[in-house]
Amino acid sequence: MKPRMQMDYEERVVKALVERFQFSNTMQAPRLTKIVVNMGVGDAVQNAKLIDGAVAELMAITGQRPSVRKAKKSISNFKLRAGQPIGCAVTLRGIRMYEFYDRLVSVAIPRIRDFRGLPQRSFDGRGNYTFGVQEQIIFPEINYDKVDKVRGMDITFVTSARTDEEALELLKLMKFPFREKQA
Repeated sequence: MKPRMQMDYEERVVKALVERFQFSNTMQAPRLTKIVVNMGVGDAVQNAKLIDGAVAELMAITGQRPSVRKAKKSISNFKLRAGQPIGCAVTLRGIRMYEFYDRLVSVAIPRIRDFRGLPQRSFDGRGNYTFGVQEQIIFPEINYDKVDKVRGMDITFVTSARTDEEALELLKLMKFPFREKQA
C-alpha cells in the first residue's frame, strides 16, 4: 500500500509540474528524493548520556534508527575532542519518507507556536530546502513528561529539481506550508 502523499504526488503533482514547466516527459518532473533529519547535541561534550536521549527521540519521530555523528576535529575552546559523539541524523527514503512528510505537514508543523508559515528563501540553489525546528515536542510521538531537554533539529528536503523555482513549485503542490510573500 502506498502512502497518501506518494499517491497524491503521482496522480496530481506530476501532471501539474509537467504542465507548468513544459516537460516533454513525466520523468523530468522533480521529485522528493530523501528527507534528512539532523539533531545536534552540543551538551553531549559534558554528558555523553544525552546522546542516548536524542537517539531515542529521533527514532520515535522518524521510525528509523539514527546514526550517531562524531566530531571530526578537536576544538579546545569547546572542550571537544575528535571522535566524540555530538549529534545524530536519519536519512528517510521511500515509504518512510512520504509518511514522515505527511505527519510533518499535517500534524507537527501546525503545532508550532505562533506559526505563520515557513520562509521561501531557505533553498540552497540546487533545489534542496532546509529549515529548523526549535522544539522536538511538536511531534505527537514525543511524550512531554519524558523529555529531559528541549532540543531542536534541522530537516532537509532533497529533491531532484534542477532549480530552486522547480523545487519551490514541487513543495507548494505537495501542500508545504510556506509563508505568503508580503507586498
